Amino acid sequence: MRTVKEVSRITGVSVRTLHYYDAIGLLKPTKVTEAGYRMYDDTALSRLQNILLFRELQFPLKEIKVILDSPSFSQEEAIAQQIKLLELQYKHIGELISFAREIQTKGVRTMNFEVFNTNEIEQYKEEVKAKWGHSKAYREYEQRASSQSEHNYDKFADEIMSLFTKLGALKQFPPTDKAVQEKVAVLQSYINENFYTCNNEILKELGEMYVCDERFKKNIDHFGGEGTAEFVRQAISVYCDK
Repeated sequence: MRTVKEVSRITGVSVRTLHYYDAIGLLKPTKVTEAGYRMYDDTALSRLQNILLFRELQFPLKEIKVILDSPSFSQEEAIAQQIKLLELQYKHIGELISFAREIQTKGVRTMNFEVFNTNEIEQYKEEVKAKWGHSKAYREYEQRASSQSEHNYDKFADEIMSLFTKLGALKQFPPTDKAVQEKVAVLQSYINENFYTCNNEILKELGEMYVCDERFKKNIDHFGGEGTAEFVRQAISVYCDK
């Protein structure tokens, strides 16, 4: 058995992220001691290894959870799929390196846009996801997304980042403040109306992701100011625990 700090040390995954994985049911500790310490056995570490491989392949956490929790999940088949995806990415990166060297040798006027095509990788990813199934929220998102235009995606991005900007402007108030909580309710309603059914459980998971996922954190802090992602996480936690 290993403590959460030991797992963090040997895997490079932060303690905060491991706590988040526990909170969303992605990686539960094998047991929790009377003192409240999370302990992980080899089975849990094996699952974490799968999580990290799928993360390396750019799978969202929700999809990873669906895959690993699928009754038909096969460790051997998953490894074979992961190897195939890594090989495709290795091939793609090799082609990009060769192209960059060609530009270096022949000059910047060299044109070849085929090397940027990742359709083969994306197609195989879709096959992997189809094999293990999608979460209900993900299926709902895909159904809505199929009817949306590229213009709408830009509009949604602008609008949701505007919500984070407004939340960032309230950082001088405590997360429990009425005005802050009203903005969280607006955020939840916006996700419900435009993406998928966002109940309090899903909203709370999103709040954690806004901090744990560096891409989200960077974007949210860019629009709302430094510390906005953490502030939004705290405000969401208050909202969902009411």
